[in-house]
Amino acid sequence: MKTGHYKSLAFALIAIGLLSACDRTSRLPEFELRGPTMGTTFSAKIIDALDDSTREMLGAEIVDRLESIEQVMSTYREQSELSRFNASESIEWADVSAELCHAIEASLAVSHMTNGAFDITVGPLVNLWGFGPGEAVSVPPSQEILDAAMSRVGFDRLATRCETPAVRKDNPDIYLDLSGWAKGYAADELAELLDRNGITDYLVEVGGELRARGMNVERRKWAVAIEQPIDYDRRPQTVLRLTDFGVATSGDYRNFFEHDSNRYSHTIDGRTGRPVTHALSAVTVVNRSAAFADAMATALLVLGPEEGPRLAENLGVAALFLIHDDAGISELTTTIFDRLQLR
Repeated sequence: MKTGHYKSLAFALIAIGLLSACDRTSRLPEFELRGPTMGTTFSAKIIDALDDSTREMLGAEIVDRLESIEQVMSTYREQSELSRFNASESIEWADVSAELCHAIEASLAVSHMTNGAFDITVGPLVNLWGFGPGEAVSVPPSQEILDAAMSRVGFDRLATRCETPAVRKDNPDIYLDLSGWAKGYAADELAELLDRNGITDYLVEVGGELRARGMNVERRKWAVAIEQPIDYDRRPQTVLRLTDFGVATSGDYRNFFEHDSNRYSHTIDGRTGRPVTHALSAVTVVNRSAAFADAMATALLVLGPEEGPRLAENLGVAALFLIHDDAGISELTTTIFDRLQLR
């Protein structure tokens, strides 16, 4: 895996040069770095006149940072820090890195404010329904198997002590899945990396979660397309114009399986153990933190077309809801989303 990772980096750095050459006639210099990460892809579009050596250095720093995040938070890597914690049968305080502890602590904070709609202990359920690192499934699990998995789920079964830093689980079979946090977190980390390097205009994306700063090549706010929640095509529902924000979207229309005319999406409600079945198809959240937006979008999607918007309004979350109804797809937005004048 590591060898393939760095081959991809070399290809991406070549792509930087090609893109830069194509953009010489633009009003502002622009280049882009792309590559694989976290079982998906990342991109960093940067508006800056950097020389080749600086670009190569910056690209290497980006890939190294993403690699270090995977080594901490991946459930697909058996030797990641999170995988080792999941494999441990101890219910005593476990020493962990500050990075992992703070990720778990921040995730638990979102769990509390959403009454468990976001829950990083749903890993056994995600895996059971075939949406985890194991094999896909085509048949729903039996109630007996589902009940057994539910006995291993519950965010209140975790405790953090990040001044140490340490984490404890009250059941050795608790399994953590940070996939609803990590991609947004990675986007935040890439944004901070670019900030430290003096880059003031960029758009970074990790697995669809975004962080934007400054302006694009046309000296306008960055344009971010929100897809229509439909299975058979990829077309924009709307376009957001923003800067200095993170954006995350959760939807149930891409990753699913069907059985006996029933559709089972990858969005699992940890409170029921089952995929959501309501009419809310997608939620987009805008926040200074892409990690928070990532987790909150997941929670609001779980909560559905009535409870989700109500909670988002109460929490002051900038959110756009796409709901299937008799007319097709309707939009619902929160007050703060409208105040940000993103469209």
